[in-house]
Amino acid sequence: MFFAAASEALNFNSVLQGAGVLKYPLGFCSLVMVFIVCERAFALRRTAIMPQDLVDAVVAGRPLIGGKHTVLSRIVDFADQHRNDEGAIKAFARLEMNRMERGIPYLDVIYAAAPLIGLTGTVVGLLQVFSQISPDTGLPDPVAFTKGVALALSATVIGLCIAIPALVGSGYLQRKIENYAAQLDVLLERILQRSK
Repeated sequence: MFFAAASEALNFNSVLQGAGVLKYPLGFCSLVMVFIVCERAFALRRTAIMPQDLVDAVVAGRPLIGGKHTVLSRIVDFADQHRNDEGAIKAFARLEMNRMERGIPYLDVIYAAAPLIGLTGTVVGLLQVFSQISPDTGLPDPVAFTKGVALALSATVIGLCIAIPALVGSGYLQRKIENYAAQLDVLLERILQRSK
């Protein structure tokens, strides 16, 4: 058991070493991706956007109590302060929906950039491997060549391991925001009726 764990750690370390200096931008991309996904998943929980009791009050036309720090309550408060200004209320609701997307476009950049950074590492690694071809024989040392190619591909593996979760996280969060936006559009009609 211990030897298997040590072997896995050794393999992971060799993959990191194979990425060379590109492990730093890839690590930065990884940290930013994890932060954005975790922060947005927490910020987009239902109780922070539109708690059910507030939704029920809007639908029923009852007075709204509590939930002052949610997206829906901010829209309702704005609508109460700007009665008979439908355009301003709709613009504020769009602004609140836009705030929900904060940070998510960076996930798109990460899932596009991480594999490209990894590919750069692969190309640089392969150039180094091919530069070690013996001028006398015209052939590379087979052991060094195999090891060099394996290490050159490690940057691409790391890039893909960052890009795939970023892509999945971005898709999940975008879908969640689209669902909230559709629900807020329906509730906005009730809010506009109240503010007239």
